[in-house]
Amino acid sequence: MKENTPKGVAYAVATAVIASTAAAATKLVAADVPVPLIVLVQYSICLVVMLPWLLRNGVCVLKTSRPAAHAMRGLTGWLCFYVYYLALAHIPLVDATLLRNTGPLFVPLALWLWLKVVIPGKSWVPMILGFFGVLLILRPQFAGINPWHVAGLMSGFFLAFSMVGTRTLSTTEPSSLILFYYFAISFVCSLPIAIANWQPVPLWTLPYLVYVGLSIFITMWLYTQAYTWAKATVVAPVNYLGVVFAGLLGWLMWDHVPDTVAMLGMILVVAAGLLSIYLNASSNVNKTVRTQPEQSASSG
Repeated sequence: MKENTPKGVAYAVATAVIASTAAAATKLVAADVPVPLIVLVQYSICLVVMLPWLLRNGVCVLKTSRPAAHAMRGLTGWLCFYVYYLALAHIPLVDATLLRNTGPLFVPLALWLWLKVVIPGKSWVPMILGFFGVLLILRPQFAGINPWHVAGLMSGFFLAFSMVGTRTLSTTEPSSLILFYYFAISFVCSLPIAIANWQPVPLWTLPYLVYVGLSIFITMWLYTQAYTWAKATVVAPVNYLGVVFAGLLGWLMWDHVPDTVAMLGMILVVAAGLLSIYLNASSNVNKTVRTQPEQSASSG
């Protein structure tokens, strides 16, 4: 297929729009719907959308030789969304979105901890730069750090493990199987917490909850299209527009405006993320991830 950069960028922008509006919808309903219920509804919708695939292919399609890797990818993906939504309920939209976007900065650490991959020293530079930016956003004082900002940062940490898990699984598993196990594991993890926090859901929140659930599929399709039509080095930076859109929505809907210090921290985090993407694209890290034996994943 012939490269079409403008088309790829358009899909990437659409991805950022859907992701940021879904985050805004989550923050909007979180005042009336407990986060555990939001997460459960999201993964319930995801499983329902996957049912035609399962019915068409039969349960035999669920056979896998890498259950531990699926468990790790599913658990970290679920934790990423769970703590992200907790952060959204308590801190400005742009803060939560930006902290979740620290995921690429944590990828070298995830590779080292999970797959024992030795990462070149230069790959740690953007992580240090990015975390300096995070400190400017959090501004720890003697009274401590806002725990909900820490939750937002942890969503980025778990996102990195989810990204690495998806990449390693994709060497042997079809994308539909990876998604199904991710949604199924996340649903199982969500159910007991949602039951413990059960309460009636206001009718006005239902369209927003459906949109949040469907947004995962919409963004995945748009994201795939973006990478189909344009190079990764073009698409990846555009994804950070999600932070800009989140900032605009936070300003319009909740009158949240970052101060100068926080804005400087956000610029550093975005710059570090772009640097990390560039360095990884120009190094052998991606090859290492694709060929690395599933040593730690096979043991849990």
